[in-house]
Amino acid sequence: MKEFLLSRARSFRFAFHGWGYVMRTQRNVWIHSAIATAVFFVGLWLRLPARDWAVVILTAALVFSAEFINTSIEAVVDLATEEHHPLAKIGKDVGAAAVLVAALAAVFVGLLILGPPLLQKLSSIYDF
Repeated sequence: MKEFLLSRARSFRFAFHGWGYVMRTQRNVWIHSAIATAVFFVGLWLRLPARDWAVVILTAALVFSAEFINTSIEAVVDLATEEHHPLAKIGKDVGAAAVLVAALAAVFVGLLILGPPLLQKLSSIYDF
């Protein structure tokens, strides 16, 4: 049992090292982080219901997961070849496209979840 718990602790440590690597090296993750933070504060201000929070959290997790997977694809491709191979470009481009799809989906989810209550709150504050 002790070895099992130690191996789980090591797994978490490796995962946090990966997370730290992405945060240190990928500029887009900082953009995602800033937007996610703003969305979370707006959600708190709007007092979103639990179901909406679940959707917002899952959507943010999707974007971050796509970015993490894209970073790992880029690292593996860079490890495999230093030359500019057409297949390496495809791998990197498709990974970047996955992040784009997740980010666009997050924008639409944000508009659907935050849009109506935000408009209602703002209209009650500014009487428009």
